[in-house]
This record gives sequence, C-alpha cells and structure tokens, in this order.
Amino acid sequence: MDIKQANSPLSVIKRDGTTVFFDSEKIHLAILRAGQVSEEFDDNEAGLLTAQVLKVLGHRSDHEPSIERIQDIVEQVLISSNFIKTARSYIAYREKHKVLREDKKTLIDVASSINEYVDRADWRVNANANQGYSLGGLILNVSGKVIANYWLSHVYAPEIGNAHRQGDLHIHDLDMLSGYCAGWSLRVLLREGLNGIDGRIEAGPPKHLSSAVGQIVNFLGTLQNEWAGAQAFSSFDTYLAPYVRLDSLSYDTVKQQMQELIYNLNVPSRWGTQTPFTNLTFDWVCPEDLRDQVPMMGNEEMPFTYGELQVEMDMINKAYIEVMTEGDAKGRVFTFPIPTYNMTPDFPWESENAKRLFNMTAKYGLPYFQNFLNSDLKPNMVRSMCCRLQLDLNELLKRGNGLFGSAEQTGSLGVVTINCARLGRKYRDNKKGLYEQLDELLFDG
Repeated sequence: MDIKQANSPLSVIKRDGTTVFFDSEKIHLAILRAGQVSEEFDDNEAGLLTAQVLKVLGHRSDHEPSIERIQDIVEQVLISSNFIKTARSYIAYREKHKVLREDKKTLIDVASSINEYVDRADWRVNANANQGYSLGGLILNVSGKVIANYWLSHVYAPEIGNAHRQGDLHIHDLDMLSGYCAGWSLRVLLREGLNGIDGRIEAGPPKHLSSAVGQIVNFLGTLQNEWAGAQAFSSFDTYLAPYVRLDSLSYDTVKQQMQELIYNLNVPSRWGTQTPFTNLTFDWVCPEDLRDQVPMMGNEEMPFTYGELQVEMDMINKAYIEVMTEGDAKGRVFTFPIPTYNMTPDFPWESENAKRLFNMTAKYGLPYFQNFLNSDLKPNMVRSMCCRLQLDLNELLKRGNGLFGSAEQTGSLGVVTINCARLGRKYRDNKKGLYEQLDELLFDG
C-alpha cells in the first residue's frame, strides 16, 4: 500500500547516527505485522494507522526524526486507537529487537581479543597481580569479556550496566559468573572429611595433621574454582591443635606441615593460572565459645577440650609465622593464605610469638588484625573473608549453618565500588546534589 502524507519527513536518523531516506512503507509493514499477531485489524486498518503516524510526524518541527521517535509515535497511535493488544505486541517486538541489537554490540572480536592478550595490549593482562601471563591467563581473559558483557546486558538492569560502563560505579569480578567470597567451617570439614560431590572421590575425617592439611588444601583449591574471591577458614589454630596433641607432634613436624600447607596453597592451580585466594583467621587464644567444647577426631571424642590446647596453638602459630617470614626458596613473600589475627584483651603482647608476629608484619605487612580491644564484639561474632569484606554476624538477618549456630558458613555475592572521586569533582559546589547522587549510586550498588 502506497501511503503518502504532506509534510512527511524526507530522511530519518538511524540508531548508528547515519541518515537515510524516509520510507513510510516500513512503518506500514511494522504496524501490519503487529496487527496480524494480535489479530485485531487487517491491512486497510494498518494503512489508516500509518496515515495517523505520518500526520503526527508532519506536524513536528524536526524534519529528521530518529527511528526510536517514530516507533514511540506508532505506540501512541495504537494506544489512542484502542488497539491495546497490538500495542503490547509492538512494544514486545521493540524490546526483543533491542536485546538483539545489544547482543550484537557485545559480540567479542575473537582475533582482536586474543591478539590484545598475546601482544599485551589489553590493560587487563596486568590488572591482576595474582594472574600470570600464560595460556590459562589468555583463556580467562577472553572468556571473562564474554561473561562480563553477559552480566551487564542480561543480568543487571540497564541502569546498572550503564552506571558500570560509564564509570559511575565499578562492579568487581564481572569475569566470573559466580558469587564473590565465602567463609567455610573448618570444624565441619575436619569432622566429616572432604566429601559431598557426586561422582568424585571422598575422604573420611582426617585423623592426623598431615591428612588434615591435605584435605584443607584440596578443599580450598576446589572451592576456589567456584567463586570469584577469597575462600576463608576461621579458628585455624584452634581446630588444628587437637592433631598436635593427639600424636604428640614435635615442633619440627608441625613446621613441616605448615610449610606444606603454605607452599601448596601458593601453587597456581586456579583458573587463569592463579593461586587460590585464601584467608585464614587465627584465634591466638582459644575463644570463649570453644574453650569447653570437646574435639571430635575420626568420629571419636578426645579426652580434652579446645581450651586445654594453648601450647599446641602456640606451636602452630609459631610455625606458620616462621614459614611465612622466611618466604620461599628465594626469599619471596608468600601471597597466600592471608592471615588474620584476633586481637583480644587476653592477647599476650610480650610473648615470643607476639614478637615473631610483629616482625613478620614489619617485614612483609602480611597480616590483617581484627581488633576486639575495647569492643563489645567477640571473635565468634566476626568473620574475616578477604581484603574487602568482614562480616558482623550480629547484623545478619539469619544466623546460618554452623554446627553450633556460629554462622561460620557465610560470604558475599559481590562487591561494588562507588566512584567518589568523580562525584566530588562533579558536585564540588553542590553538596545536596552530591549526597542525592551518592544515595542513588549506593541504592544501585
């Protein structure tokens, strides 16, 4: 059907900014297809509706309307003509094709992505200090671009994706379709053994320190492949102390086991040729909630409590600190596991272990310190997960999953950083506007 209207536009602006000749027949066909889908009208009615659209366009001051503006007018004409079902169909059609266009935009140029990595032209090659330049790094780099675009275009709302792309906020670890970090119960692992994965070998509860260390390494290495960020254990020294007591281990043996633990957790065994990102929290002094509890080892109760094992805890802490302070064969610092130490009122400041701890801190700046001095919090209330996250368990809506309700099994879904520097510059003379925009970004985050 040839439909013409006085004052019709001569050209139209496409979505890529180019200008083409205006063709009213394309409007007519789009309306007709929508009417056929809804079964509300035929070709004649589609022609009348197209004429209404052209009439509206003819009264506009701009003579080069955009495609989006023309489609908006089509929607308005359908609704005003009471073809609601067709309008819905047309809106759905527009949205579907919008998604398809976005998909085309997010297609990854394979040759470019690989060459950028091989030539080290992509900033992402050096963005992660824990990731080496390698075949595994190449695979992660290329797949990460695909997954990041999937997050931004298909998971997050458009305004969130736009905020990230425009730099208003930064969503971390978009290259992984997973949660961020997780804290696990070392108590559960030692009581049950490494198990629970269908079709995979299982281990029973470890009966000796060497097998416990092996299961810890395998557990953290395996779970790290399912998460973007750190994997954490709390009360590491407290839960391993019974193995030292049970086998009457010498200090040299304990140090050898800590050396095996640390070396094995620094092997690049994670996707992208990375080392597992791990965090261990050391109580240093047995916490109140564990002092009277009896350890279970190999399904048997021990004839002592955790609170009676301070000597063994001191051996573990001394060994761990010495290995970390010595570094590897070339004296290089061990990146992981990152130790977190609980600073409580009964912390022995003048002990030899304390001196070793602060010497290690002075040499490498390694540990995190969780401050419980002059605080109402206790060690069982806080879980340190990684460099970005600490959880106050009193703030969680649900206390979850620990055997005794201590909520060891906690974590986070993701991390978002607000671009406060840009906010400050943009609203440097508008304090009210700054706080309003900050609130909006925090809500989005």
